[in-house]
Amino acid sequence: MEEILHCFPDLTNTQKEQFGALEGLYKDWNAKINVISRKDIDELYTRHVLHSLGIAKVMTFEPGSSVLDVGTGGGFPGIPLAILFPETQFYLVDVIAKKIKVVQEVAAALGLKNVRAEQKRAENINAEFDFIVSRAVTNMPDFVKWVRGKVKKEQRHTLPNGILYLKGGDLTEELSVFQRVTLYELSDYFSDEFFDTKKVVHLAMKYKV
Repeated sequence: MEEILHCFPDLTNTQKEQFGALEGLYKDWNAKINVISRKDIDELYTRHVLHSLGIAKVMTFEPGSSVLDVGTGGGFPGIPLAILFPETQFYLVDVIAKKIKVVQEVAAALGLKNVRAEQKRAENINAEFDFIVSRAVTNMPDFVKWVRGKVKKEQRHTLPNGILYLKGGDLTEELSVFQRVTLYELSDYFSDEFFDTKKVVHLAMKYKV
């Protein structure tokens, strides 16, 4: 929890309480439904919460904007981002029902009114969003196919509407087919060695793809 407070010093008391409650909630739910590996549950704040908030280091979501989290698993990056941006609407989807159950329960326990979670495939969503976020659920070309036509045209953010993707390693070949792509090294923002190869990939989508 200390690393969250260090990297995001301007949190409100409510946000501090919500972030502080995450460990107990996820440990409790993980004992019932295994949504996070046993190794990672002990590193929840670094490997899941802070990693998710890496997106917030490159993008500040405007109030009233909408974000789709594809393949959210246990609620990452959507839940931490929803805590940080309470005036932004987050729609979290995953194909595994038990994981969405955990997301719904965690969001309810935290009192997050800006989170909606459903068991659904991205391809079956008939809506548009300012941004689409995810944590390395597949390679970028396939991911873009999944979210085809789901990004709003109108622009009102510091970054162009599009995809904000958390991924690690060498992405040169994977991203070579895209022109409007920017990489942000998370090691520039966070000191833990876990982030040495981790990145936020921003893929701008000015028009429907």
